Amino acid sequence: MPLLGCIADDFTGATDLAAMLVAHGMTTVQVIGVPRGPLPEADAVVVALKSRTAPVAEAVAASLAACDALLAGGARQILFKYCSTFDSTDEGNIGPVADALLKRLQSGFAIACPAFPANGRSVFQGHLFVGGALLSESGMESHPLTPMRDANLVRVLSRQTDGGVGLVPFAVVEQGETAIRQAFTRLRDGGRRYAITDAVTEAHLHAIGRACAEHALVTGGSGIAMGLPQNFRDQGLLPDRDDADALPPPRGAMAVVAGSCSRATLGQIGLARGHVPVLELDPLVTPDAAALVAEAEAWMEGKLSDSRPVVIAASAPPEKVAALQRRLGREEAGALVERAVAGIAAALVARGVGRLVVAGGETSGAVVQRLGIATLRIGHQIDPGVPWTHAEPGGLHLALKSGNFGARDFFLKAFMA
Repeated sequence: MPLLGCIADDFTGATDLAAMLVAHGMTTVQVIGVPRGPLPEADAVVVALKSRTAPVAEAVAASLAACDALLAGGARQILFKYCSTFDSTDEGNIGPVADALLKRLQSGFAIACPAFPANGRSVFQGHLFVGGALLSESGMESHPLTPMRDANLVRVLSRQTDGGVGLVPFAVVEQGETAIRQAFTRLRDGGRRYAITDAVTEAHLHAIGRACAEHALVTGGSGIAMGLPQNFRDQGLLPDRDDADALPPPRGAMAVVAGSCSRATLGQIGLARGHVPVLELDPLVTPDAAALVAEAEAWMEGKLSDSRPVVIAASAPPEKVAALQRRLGREEAGALVERAVAGIAAALVARGVGRLVVAGGETSGAVVQRLGIATLRIGHQIDPGVPWTHAEPGGLHLALKSGNFGARDFFLKAFMA
């Protein structure tokens, strides 16, 4: 039975979280969608939903169904994982989903901590920073689906819930586990439902995680998972392991498909151009998914290899994304790219690709669903938050990369890892 049951609001976020748990000694399996049968054997099970930008009611229903399945499978604690840039709108979905999970777990308090210092995400005095910039000045303010124009997480979360939101500031977090736990108690006793918790170092996240040992629900980015495995060891429930990331050996041709329009992914595509074959599709010129897939199929002939990857991207800078949205509408523009990249991924696998990197959270969800993948066993990390996984059924080695994650040379070094 799993010790920790996790609910992630997108597919790359799920693998990001799973990689963190594996790195801290928990065998971890990612399940695609709400589990319909017995849970796989692992210390932690991560349910990957495609709920980040879904209608609120749909996101809540899927998250509750996932929670019920995890509890039925024996999970002792639930972690609701969202993006380290707190991607959401004033309508949700972070607040409404967390509210529903707290009610289902009969609990009245949870933390909210998206910090992930290894990827440049830190929370200080309740404000989220991306690198040295406030979230609202990081490029996320122009995100096509979840523009983040306010870096104050107390304000952001307060607009999504009718529960009180408080802050555990840096000065308290710096004092360690006991001080953090006492601050949680004060906020809960003072009628707060959530505690935005500052964190700027990994040591902070370990201390926060330990302070959450008795919490029924924990919410945050993958960084908060650093401190959770030790709680189960302290209870004698989790053995020490050094092989939690073991996977079968990879084989087959190598490829990258990208639908993310983030700065990080655009930079990774740019660097790859000088080293491997790259096809950049333009949905604005060809606003038809089948035609884009056909263009990619014609281009990939004779280029697939087990010695170097190919890169096929339908990504675009913000001005092109805006133009496509004006032409098709925001939802249809996003769906067009997802359908196209998912079709291209299926074509690549049909032609012998056995190692595939997918860039973009919504894109990854579409690809996994198109390929019919049921579970992913989590392996070693390529870059912080992005592991290789082994897909079942099928045996495909798959890396699902959040658009904002990965070093500039990610598409090249992924296949050397």
